[in-house]
Amino acid sequence: MQGELAALGAALIWAIAAVIYTGVGRQLSPLVLNLAKGLIAIALLILTLLPLGTLLPPAEPKTLVLLLFSGAIGIGLGDTAYFEALNCLGPRRTLVLESLAPPLAALLALIFLQERLTTIAWFGILLTVFGVTWVILERSADTPEPQSRPLRGFGFGLLAAATQASGAVMSRAALAGTDVDPLWSTFVRLIGGMVMLLLWLVVQRQPARSLKPLQSWRLLTVIAGTAFASTYLGIWLQQVSLKYAPTGVAQSLSATSPLFVLPIAIAIGDRVSVRAVLGGLVAIGGIWLLFGR
Repeated sequence: MQGELAALGAALIWAIAAVIYTGVGRQLSPLVLNLAKGLIAIALLILTLLPLGTLLPPAEPKTLVLLLFSGAIGIGLGDTAYFEALNCLGPRRTLVLESLAPPLAALLALIFLQERLTTIAWFGILLTVFGVTWVILERSADTPEPQSRPLRGFGFGLLAAATQASGAVMSRAALAGTDVDPLWSTFVRLIGGMVMLLLWLVVQRQPARSLKPLQSWRLLTVIAGTAFASTYLGIWLQQVSLKYAPTGVAQSLSATSPLFVLPIAIAIGDRVSVRAVLGGLVAIGGIWLLFGR
Protein backbone atom coordinates (compact mmCIF):
# COMPACT_ATOMS: atom_id res chain seq x y z
CA MET A 1 0.00 0.00 0.00
CA GLN A 2 2.86 2.39 0.85
CA GLY A 3 4.37 2.05 -2.62
CA GLU A 4 1.05 2.53 -4.39
CA LEU A 5 0.18 5.68 -2.41
CA ALA A 6 3.65 7.13 -3.05
CA ALA A 7 3.19 6.56 -6.80
CA LEU A 8 -0.13 8.41 -6.79
CA GLY A 9 1.46 11.25 -4.82
CA ALA A 10 4.18 11.56 -7.46
CA ALA A 11 1.53 11.59 -10.20
CA LEU A 12 -0.31 14.47 -8.52
CA ILE A 13 2.88 16.52 -8.24
CA TRP A 14 3.90 15.85 -11.84
CA ALA A 15 0.45 16.81 -13.13
CA ILE A 16 0.90 20.32 -11.80
CA ALA A 17 4.57 20.53 -12.78
CA ALA A 18 3.90 19.51 -16.42
CA VAL A 19 1.83 22.65 -16.98
CA ILE A 20 4.50 24.89 -15.44
CA TYR A 21 7.35 23.25 -17.34
CA THR A 22 5.52 23.74 -20.62
CA GLY A 23 5.67 27.51 -20.09
CA VAL A 24 9.25 27.49 -18.78
CA GLY A 25 10.31 25.30 -21.71
CA ARG A 26 9.61 28.16 -24.10
CA GLN A 27 12.41 30.16 -22.44
CA LEU A 28 15.00 27.43 -21.89
CA SER A 29 16.27 24.52 -23.95
CA PRO A 30 15.20 21.07 -22.61
CA LEU A 31 18.82 20.29 -21.72
CA VAL A 32 19.37 23.48 -19.71
CA LEU A 33 15.97 23.18 -17.99
CA ASN A 34 16.68 19.58 -16.96
CA LEU A 35 20.15 20.52 -15.72
CA ALA A 36 18.90 23.52 -13.73
CA LYS A 37 16.13 21.66 -11.93
CA GLY A 38 18.42 18.70 -11.23
CA LEU A 39 21.19 20.81 -9.68
CA ILE A 40 18.67 22.65 -7.51
CA ALA A 41 17.18 19.33 -6.33
CA ILE A 42 20.66 17.94 -5.53
CA ALA A 43 21.41 21.00 -3.40
CA LEU A 44 18.12 20.48 -1.52
CA LEU A 45 18.88 16.79 -1.00
CA ILE A 46 22.34 17.58 0.39
CA LEU A 47 20.74 20.00 2.88
CA THR A 48 18.35 17.20 3.88
CA LEU A 49 20.78 14.27 4.06
CA LEU A 50 23.64 16.06 5.85
CA PRO A 51 21.74 16.65 9.13
CA LEU A 52 20.49 13.06 8.99
CA GLY A 53 24.05 11.77 8.58
CA THR A 54 23.06 9.69 5.55
CA LEU A 55 24.80 11.59 2.76
CA LEU A 56 27.42 8.84 2.32
CA PRO A 57 25.92 5.63 3.76
CA PRO A 58 27.63 2.28 3.08
CA ALA A 59 26.31 0.73 -0.12
CA GLU A 60 27.31 -2.18 -2.30
CA PRO A 61 29.10 -1.17 -5.54
CA LYS A 62 26.42 -2.97 -7.58
CA THR A 63 23.67 -0.89 -5.95
CA LEU A 64 25.59 2.34 -6.53
CA VAL A 65 26.22 1.51 -10.20
CA LEU A 66 22.57 0.56 -10.78
CA LEU A 67 21.32 3.83 -9.29
CA LEU A 68 23.85 5.95 -11.20
CA PHE A 69 22.92 4.30 -14.50
CA SER A 70 19.23 4.56 -13.59
CA GLY A 71 19.65 8.31 -13.17
CA ALA A 72 21.78 8.74 -16.28
CA ILE A 73 19.24 6.91 -18.45
CA GLY A 74 15.93 7.77 -16.76
CA ILE A 75 16.66 11.37 -15.75
CA GLY A 76 19.54 12.48 -17.96
CA LEU A 77 18.16 11.06 -21.21
CA GLY A 78 14.51 10.42 -20.28
CA ASP A 79 13.56 13.79 -18.81
CA THR A 80 15.41 15.74 -21.51
CA ALA A 81 13.60 13.75 -24.21
CA TYR A 82 10.32 14.38 -22.35
CA PHE A 83 10.87 18.16 -22.30
CA GLU A 84 11.78 18.12 -25.99
CA ALA A 85 8.58 16.20 -26.76
CA LEU A 86 6.60 18.75 -24.71
CA ASN A 87 8.02 21.56 -26.83
CA CYS A 88 7.14 19.77 -30.08
CA LEU A 89 3.79 18.15 -29.25
CA GLY A 90 2.37 19.85 -26.14
CA PRO A 91 1.66 18.14 -22.79
CA ARG A 92 -1.31 15.94 -23.75
CA ARG A 93 0.11 14.24 -26.81
CA THR A 94 3.40 13.79 -24.98
CA LEU A 95 1.59 12.12 -22.09
CA VAL A 96 -0.09 9.72 -24.52
CA LEU A 97 3.36 8.49 -25.56
CA GLU A 98 4.41 8.42 -21.91
CA SER A 99 1.58 5.96 -21.24
CA LEU A 100 3.69 3.33 -23.02
CA ALA A 101 6.21 3.42 -20.14
CA PRO A 102 4.22 1.36 -17.55
CA PRO A 103 3.58 -1.77 -19.66
CA LEU A 104 7.12 -1.53 -21.04
CA ALA A 105 8.53 -1.29 -17.50
CA ALA A 106 6.46 -4.30 -16.42
CA LEU A 107 7.74 -6.27 -19.42
CA LEU A 108 11.38 -5.33 -18.78
CA ALA A 109 10.99 -6.23 -15.09
CA LEU A 110 9.59 -9.62 -16.11
CA ILE A 111 12.55 -10.27 -18.43
CA PHE A 112 15.42 -8.95 -16.32
CA LEU A 113 14.13 -9.22 -12.72
CA GLN A 114 11.79 -12.21 -13.14
CA GLU A 115 9.16 -10.01 -11.51
CA ARG A 116 5.91 -11.82 -12.27
CA LEU A 117 2.58 -10.06 -11.87
CA THR A 118 -0.79 -11.68 -11.36
CA THR A 119 -3.38 -11.64 -14.14
CA ILE A 120 -5.38 -9.10 -12.12
CA ALA A 121 -2.34 -6.81 -11.86
CA TRP A 122 -1.72 -6.97 -15.62
CA PHE A 123 -5.39 -6.23 -16.26
CA GLY A 124 -5.22 -3.32 -13.82
CA ILE A 125 -2.16 -1.91 -15.61
CA LEU A 126 -3.83 -2.12 -19.02
CA LEU A 127 -7.11 -0.68 -17.70
CA THR A 128 -5.30 2.22 -16.01
CA VAL A 129 -3.24 3.00 -19.11
CA PHE A 130 -6.33 2.77 -21.34
CA GLY A 131 -8.35 5.09 -19.10
CA VAL A 132 -5.54 7.65 -18.82
CA THR A 133 -4.99 7.62 -22.59
CA TRP A 134 -8.74 8.07 -23.13
CA VAL A 135 -8.73 11.14 -20.87
CA ILE A 136 -5.73 12.65 -22.65
CA LEU A 137 -7.11 12.09 -26.14
CA GLU A 138 -10.58 13.39 -25.23
CA ARG A 139 -9.24 16.61 -23.70
CA SER A 140 -6.85 16.98 -26.61
CA ALA A 141 -9.79 16.85 -29.03
CA ASP A 142 -11.58 19.57 -27.04
CA THR A 143 -8.62 21.93 -27.06
CA PRO A 144 -6.28 21.22 -29.97
CA GLU A 145 -2.62 21.94 -29.39
CA PRO A 146 -0.20 23.22 -32.00
CA GLN A 147 2.27 20.66 -33.29
CA SER A 148 5.65 22.00 -34.30
CA ARG A 149 7.92 19.24 -35.63
CA PRO A 150 5.53 16.34 -34.86
CA LEU A 151 7.90 13.61 -36.09
CA ARG A 152 10.68 14.94 -33.87
CA GLY A 153 8.26 15.10 -30.94
CA PHE A 154 7.04 11.56 -31.60
CA GLY A 155 10.61 10.23 -31.63
CA PHE A 156 11.55 12.01 -28.40
CA GLY A 157 8.30 10.90 -26.76
CA LEU A 158 9.07 7.25 -27.51
CA LEU A 159 12.64 7.74 -26.30
CA ALA A 160 11.35 9.26 -23.05
CA ALA A 161 9.01 6.32 -22.44
CA ALA A 162 11.70 3.71 -23.14
CA THR A 163 14.43 5.35 -21.05
CA GLN A 164 12.16 6.09 -18.10
CA ALA A 165 10.92 2.48 -18.09
CA SER A 166 14.53 1.25 -18.17
CA GLY A 167 15.54 3.61 -15.37
CA ALA A 168 12.63 2.42 -13.24
CA VAL A 169 13.66 -1.23 -13.65
CA MET A 170 17.23 -0.41 -12.60
CA SER A 171 15.96 1.46 -9.54
CA ARG A 172 13.71 -1.47 -8.63
CA ALA A 173 16.69 -3.82 -8.89
CA ALA A 174 18.67 -1.61 -6.49
CA LEU A 175 15.86 -0.96 -3.99
CA ALA A 176 13.74 -4.12 -3.73
CA GLY A 177 14.63 -6.30 -0.76
CA THR A 178 17.46 -4.00 0.40
CA ASP A 179 17.87 -1.44 3.19
CA VAL A 180 18.68 1.35 0.71
CA ASP A 181 16.86 4.55 1.70
CA PRO A 182 14.71 5.98 -1.14
CA LEU A 183 15.79 9.53 -0.28
CA TRP A 184 19.47 8.60 -0.67
CA SER A 185 18.73 6.67 -3.88
CA THR A 186 17.05 9.82 -5.22
CA PHE A 187 20.27 11.73 -4.52
CA VAL A 188 22.44 9.14 -6.31
CA ARG A 189 20.06 8.93 -9.30
CA LEU A 190 20.14 12.70 -9.70
CA ILE A 191 23.94 12.73 -9.63
CA GLY A 192 23.95 10.13 -12.42
CA GLY A 193 21.46 12.20 -14.37
CA MET A 194 23.43 15.43 -13.98
CA VAL A 195 26.70 13.78 -15.06
CA MET A 196 24.95 12.59 -18.23
CA LEU A 197 23.55 16.09 -18.85
CA LEU A 198 26.94 17.77 -18.36
CA LEU A 199 28.54 15.34 -20.82
CA TRP A 200 25.69 16.00 -23.26
CA LEU A 201 26.20 19.76 -22.80
CA VAL A 202 29.90 19.43 -23.66
CA VAL A 203 29.26 17.19 -26.69
CA GLN A 204 26.59 19.53 -28.09
CA ARG A 205 28.78 22.56 -27.34
CA GLN A 206 25.82 24.51 -26.04
CA PRO A 207 26.64 28.22 -26.27
CA ALA A 208 26.84 30.27 -23.10
CA ARG A 209 23.85 32.31 -24.26
CA SER A 210 21.62 29.26 -23.69
CA LEU A 211 22.19 29.83 -19.96
CA LYS A 212 21.38 33.55 -20.14
CA PRO A 213 17.64 33.19 -19.26
CA LEU A 214 18.73 31.81 -15.86
CA GLN A 215 19.90 35.33 -14.97
CA SER A 216 16.23 36.19 -14.48
CA TRP A 217 15.46 35.84 -10.76
CA ARG A 218 11.78 35.42 -11.55
CA LEU A 219 12.43 32.48 -13.88
CA LEU A 220 14.97 30.97 -11.50
CA THR A 221 12.46 31.18 -8.64
CA VAL A 222 9.82 29.37 -10.71
CA ILE A 223 12.33 26.64 -11.65
CA ALA A 224 13.49 26.29 -8.03
CA GLY A 225 9.96 25.94 -6.69
CA THR A 226 8.98 23.43 -9.34
CA ALA A 227 12.26 21.53 -8.91
CA PHE A 228 11.51 21.17 -5.20
CA ALA A 229 8.11 19.68 -5.97
CA SER A 230 8.63 17.67 -9.15
CA THR A 231 12.26 16.57 -8.74
CA TYR A 232 12.98 16.54 -5.00
CA LEU A 233 9.56 15.32 -3.81
CA GLY A 234 8.37 13.67 -7.04
CA ILE A 235 11.42 11.47 -7.64
CA TRP A 236 11.66 10.63 -3.94
CA LEU A 237 8.04 9.43 -3.97
CA GLN A 238 8.76 7.49 -7.16
CA GLN A 239 11.71 5.78 -5.44
CA VAL A 240 9.50 4.90 -2.48
CA SER A 241 6.95 3.39 -4.86
CA LEU A 242 9.62 1.35 -6.66
CA LYS A 243 10.94 0.04 -3.36
CA TYR A 244 7.59 -1.18 -2.05
CA ALA A 245 5.58 -1.98 -5.22
CA PRO A 246 6.31 -4.03 -8.37
CA THR A 247 7.80 -2.01 -11.23
CA GLY A 248 4.78 -2.19 -13.55
CA VAL A 249 2.36 -1.26 -10.77
CA ALA A 250 4.50 1.66 -9.56
CA GLN A 251 4.97 3.02 -13.09
CA SER A 252 1.27 2.68 -13.94
CA LEU A 253 0.17 4.61 -10.87
CA SER A 254 2.88 7.23 -11.39
CA ALA A 255 1.54 7.78 -14.91
CA THR A 256 -1.95 8.80 -13.74
CA SER A 257 -1.08 12.52 -13.76
CA PRO A 258 -3.76 13.38 -16.39
CA LEU A 259 -6.48 12.13 -14.02
CA PHE A 260 -5.53 14.81 -11.49
CA VAL A 261 -5.93 17.47 -14.18
CA LEU A 262 -9.68 16.76 -14.40
CA PRO A 263 -10.69 18.07 -10.93
CA ILE A 264 -8.31 21.01 -11.37
CA ALA A 265 -9.96 21.84 -14.71
CA ILE A 266 -13.44 21.61 -13.15
CA ALA A 267 -12.39 23.81 -10.23
CA ILE A 268 -11.22 26.61 -12.52
CA GLY A 269 -14.37 26.43 -14.64
CA ASP A 270 -12.93 24.55 -17.62
CA ARG A 271 -15.32 22.31 -19.56
CA VAL A 272 -14.78 18.59 -19.00
CA SER A 273 -16.67 16.23 -21.30
CA VAL A 274 -18.65 13.20 -20.16
CA ARG A 275 -16.30 10.99 -22.19
CA ALA A 276 -13.28 12.35 -20.31
CA VAL A 277 -15.01 11.61 -17.01
CA LEU A 278 -15.80 8.06 -18.21
CA GLY A 279 -12.14 7.60 -19.14
CA GLY A 280 -11.19 8.72 -15.66
CA LEU A 281 -13.58 6.20 -14.12
CA VAL A 282 -12.06 3.41 -16.24
CA ALA A 283 -8.59 4.38 -15.01
CA ILE A 284 -9.82 4.51 -11.41
CA GLY A 285 -11.15 0.97 -11.89
CA GLY A 286 -7.66 -0.07 -12.97
CA ILE A 287 -6.13 1.67 -9.94
CA TRP A 288 -8.59 -0.18 -7.68
CA LEU A 289 -7.46 -3.49 -9.19
CA LEU A 290 -3.79 -2.57 -8.63
CA PHE A 291 -4.43 -1.77 -4.97
CA GLY A 292 -6.37 -5.00 -4.47
CA ARG A 293 -4.15 -7.27 -6.58
